[in-house]
Amino acid sequence: MQAKCLTITYLTKASYASLNGSDKEADNISSIKKIQAADGKEYPYKSSQAIRRDLREQLAVLGEKLSESTEAKQDKGATSTQCKPQEYIDDDLFGFMQADKETIKRTSPVRVSPLISLEEYRGELDFATNYMGVKAGGNPNIFESEIHSGIYRGTILIELDRIGVADASTYKLDLEAAEKKRRVGVLLDAIQNLWGVGRQSRFLADISPKFICAGLMAVKNPIFLECLDVDAQGIVKIGLIESTIKDFSNVIKETVIGERKGFFPEDTMQALTMGEAFGKMKAWLDGIY
Repeated sequence: MQAKCLTITYLTKASYASLNGSDKEADNISSIKKIQAADGKEYPYKSSQAIRRDLREQLAVLGEKLSESTEAKQDKGATSTQCKPQEYIDDDLFGFMQADKETIKRTSPVRVSPLISLEEYRGELDFATNYMGVKAGGNPNIFESEIHSGIYRGTILIELDRIGVADASTYKLDLEAAEKKRRVGVLLDAIQNLWGVGRQSRFLADISPKFICAGLMAVKNPIFLECLDVDAQGIVKIGLIESTIKDFSNVIKETVIGERKGFFPEDTMQALTMGEAFGKMKAWLDGIY
């Protein structure tokens, strides 16, 4: 069986962050997105839309030309990109939809999960004062922002068999193997250097992967999505990873574990350095494209 997808589940840490804004609970409180789990606790997360935006921006930083937004062609319609995946890497990787007399649509071959904290929200608030626009003798605007510290987990699944290949006759996309390989390689660079573009002026955070489990799969399944975890001491549960690999051994072609050595309380002996792990994933592309 040929490889159809590359799935990457990763851990990162935010020591003091406000990763993704939510609806305001009060006029002077800037909330963060949270989800309530079965244990009744709330866990902060950064949305998949925000992660996709981060990846797009990192592609631009890496020198890729991105597809610009265009105005809607119908009244009350949504804006779209140029919808030219042959020319623009982000239209290829992240898809698009342009609603007109004939709808032009591409489903994204890069699937992204929210970046969810493994540790609950503890109610911390950052107190701040905004003096911008305050006239002499006026009162500054006092406000608070929800903040959080903890380990976060996210997953990115790349449908390798759909990169550079059209899924409709309404647009052109037929790339050579070398360009398909290049685009996936650049995406891997963006993932390795993932950096949030929002809320960084006051809450600078490094959300690049600190631990990864990646699998080259003959089926499309994010097998590590719920199976990468840490214990109460912050040590990665390697046994859960190993049992997952064993359970799916019939559809796994290759796996790699990588970590930022010295970042966690104990290094994982089976793990490569982060640079070596991403280098190995790029090497897998030689046998695919």
